[in-house]
Parts: sequence; structure tokens; C-alpha cells
Amino acid sequence: MRKSDKGTGKGDGKADRPTRTAYDKALGLLARREHSRRELKQKLERGGFAREETTAAVERLGDQGYQDDRRFAEALVRSRVGQGYGPARIRAELRSQGIGDAAVRELIESAGVDWHDLAANQLRRRYGGPSADPAERARRAQFLLRRGFAAATVRVLTHADAEDADDD
Repeated sequence: MRKSDKGTGKGDGKADRPTRTAYDKALGLLARREHSRRELKQKLERGGFAREETTAAVERLGDQGYQDDRRFAEALVRSRVGQGYGPARIRAELRSQGIGDAAVRELIESAGVDWHDLAANQLRRRYGGPSADPAERARRAQFLLRRGFAAATVRVLTHADAEDADDD
């Protein structure tokens, strides 16, 4: 039951509908995409459901296999790699969703991604060819760092840009 059920039942069409439970709401959210336990609880509590009902609903969904933090994390890693994000950014997002450090480490390692190639592709897509201009190289380095790539990878790629531009 919600903390504050709104609606007077006068002409708003809601009087005939049964009140949704936290379980129903969470199941609907999971039907659209994977959610972490933390994310589901936050959405339900913001939706006005009591903390006890929210916790019970998320536990029940987990027991039934509808909600799984591991499955959520794997989907998030695949999605972010596909969007061109680096391991540091992905790691931070997983942690913010309540995924443990050991699981995060394992997911990043098992992603099977060549982070150097991914960063080089992002650099090429965004900026095209190499640049010898130090200010432009710094801008490119900041772009890659914001996307979550390691400083060593960024350094190699932006310095390779300078060498490639000098060869022209």
C-alpha cells in the first residue's frame, strides 16, 4: 500500500483500478529493463511505497529469479562497452548501483575487451586524424579520461597522435 494514496475517485478513472503493490510496480520496471536491487528499492520508495513493502517485494523478485544483480551488472557492462566507455567509468557506475568490488573486478576482467583499441576507436570517431597541437592533444586526453580510460592508455594514444602528425 502506498503511503499517500491520491485520487478522489471522482471522474479521474482511478477509482475502478486496484491499487498497485510494490511487487507489481517492481515487476513492471523489470519487464522494461534490468535493475539492481538498490535501484529498484530507490524507485519504489520514491514512488511512495513503504520501506518494508519495498524490501519484501525486491526479496521476492530475487527469490523468483526476476531480479538478479549479476545479470544486471553483466548487461550494464555490455551496454557501456558498446557505448565506448572505459573500465574506470564502468567500475564507478557498477559500484554506485551497489555491486560489490569483487564482482566488479571480475566483470571488468571477463568482459574480453581490448581497452586500448576501444579508446583508439573512440578517439578516431570523435576527432578523426592525429594532431600535433599540444592543446588539442590535451583536449583529446581529457575526453578519454572522462570516458573512463586509464591514464597510461590515454598517454600512449595522445602521444601516438603527436608522432603520427609529425610524420605527415
